[in-house]
Amino acid sequence: MKAIARTVLVTTLATVLGAGVFWRGTDGFTAFTAEAARRADILRSPRALPATVLEDQDGRVFSLDDYRGRLLAVEFIYTRCTTICRSLGVAFKQLRDRLPPDALGRDVALLSISFDPARDDPPSLKAYGRSHGADGEHWRIARVSDTAQLEALLAAFGIVVIADKFGEFEHNAAIHLVGRDGRLAEIADLDAPDRFADRLREAL
Repeated sequence: MKAIARTVLVTTLATVLGAGVFWRGTDGFTAFTAEAARRADILRSPRALPATVLEDQDGRVFSLDDYRGRLLAVEFIYTRCTTICRSLGVAFKQLRDRLPPDALGRDVALLSISFDPARDDPPSLKAYGRSHGADGEHWRIARVSDTAQLEALLAAFGIVVIADKFGEFEHNAAIHLVGRDGRLAEIADLDAPDRFADRLREAL
């Protein structure tokens, strides 16, 4: 009987401890995936972003800090992508079209960042932007040439990029909101650009 009682006690303790670990790891059972946990964490504690130098489709060099004081919508793409990146481009165009024209550039901007700088030179970025209606001013397409800076930026945004044997990439996709203070403040689904646009309009 003592052996049975001991077994029951150990099993109960393991269950309780396991539930506690799962509760903490899933943000109180609300985040059952790494992506959901990432989004919950950002909403709870907006994340500082590393200093990053970018080059846009016209060869102009700029910094993420240049956007401080404005709201910034960010997506991560590579221009040869024919699947999810196209969906991101369509979502960004819908987002741009729902924003007040007088707010674009002044209060809010859009930025598509390539994580494949070796192939995505300015002409490739420009062609991608042209295909989605990016004007190069209010909506810029850019790359981060410095490998260390790119890796730090992807890590800060929680972007996972995995190269396949065909030279393509698997990656998570979302629309990211960087606040006026330069911190990553929110992550939204790419299939809900209207809700994201409404969120931006409320914050203007």
